[in-house]
Amino acid sequence: MTDVLASFLDSTTGRATGPDAPAGATPTVAAVVIGRNEGARLVACLDSLAPQAPRLVYVDSGSTDDSVAAARARGAQAVELDTAVPFTAARARNAGADALRADGLPDFIQFVDGDCAVEPGWIDAAAAALAADPGLGLVTGWRSEMHPEASVFNRMAEAEWHRPAGPIRTCGGDMMVRTTAFEQVGGFDPTVIAAEDDEFCLRLGKAGWRLERIPVPMTRHDMAMTSPVAFWRRAVRSGHGFAQMGDMHPPHLRRERLRSWFHGGLLPLAFFGGIVGLGGLEFVVLGAWLLLTLRTARNLARTGLGVAESLHQAAWLSFSKLPNLIGLLTYQLRRARGGAMRIIEYK
Repeated sequence: MTDVLASFLDSTTGRATGPDAPAGATPTVAAVVIGRNEGARLVACLDSLAPQAPRLVYVDSGSTDDSVAAARARGAQAVELDTAVPFTAARARNAGADALRADGLPDFIQFVDGDCAVEPGWIDAAAAALAADPGLGLVTGWRSEMHPEASVFNRMAEAEWHRPAGPIRTCGGDMMVRTTAFEQVGGFDPTVIAAEDDEFCLRLGKAGWRLERIPVPMTRHDMAMTSPVAFWRRAVRSGHGFAQMGDMHPPHLRRERLRSWFHGGLLPLAFFGGIVGLGGLEFVVLGAWLLLTLRTARNLARTGLGVAESLHQAAWLSFSKLPNLIGLLTYQLRRARGGAMRIIEYK
């Protein structure tokens, strides 16, 4: 066990004791894994959790592969969601908590996406951090990408996961949550199809709980994204989340919404306006796009990426603003029509 990991455990017993368990006892931890057609990724996820979490629930959102059978074969309780109700990650996580509730909720719940393998020792480290600080409602750690060499999209995800340790406002779907905090805010909002983890974290913060990213490796994520089409769909999904957060928590992701409108809407409209009649405007737009992309590349280079890789990722990030805008508009159209907020799949 690394020194960083060991620092989160009791120096004499190696076990965490906290306010949600009887004095001197080890707090109980259970894991909830969600997935849909994850195949070998799900098997790797469950196998990584088996030595760390004595209670394990897998929630399946309409898989057509053998995910449910694979989970049961590994000793996990498998919950299959009703296909008549729209799937969301939030709904699946709540269903996992409900399954745990039937036999008594643990002190802490570790939520994991089915395309992630949990690092050895993470559960102990996260539980120790929560047990040591009764004001912490949630902890997360460091996520990394399994195969960044496979595509530029995987490498972009690897850059996206790199965040500093310390107090946070939001995090991704891999998190350990204090059950009392989870219950207080009513769990996840099942109507949120993207950024549901952000929405949950924001409500935790508003309820007075603190959130923290501890400096410990947490999960290894398998993006498995090699297609521009999948990248486009993921960007549409992100834009949908930007818009929904704009309604539910207006200040949150405001910059992302403005960037989507500017890069994905205003610049393309000005470019085509120049082509059809406003002579020369298209060159001004191209120049502005190039400058903005170069600025993004410069910021990426400051994180340690090479020049070529920074330019490559910056170009794709600039391009992503168009599908982001489509996602924003999709949400607004659905809301205007009163339609269901159905998930936007990209795998």
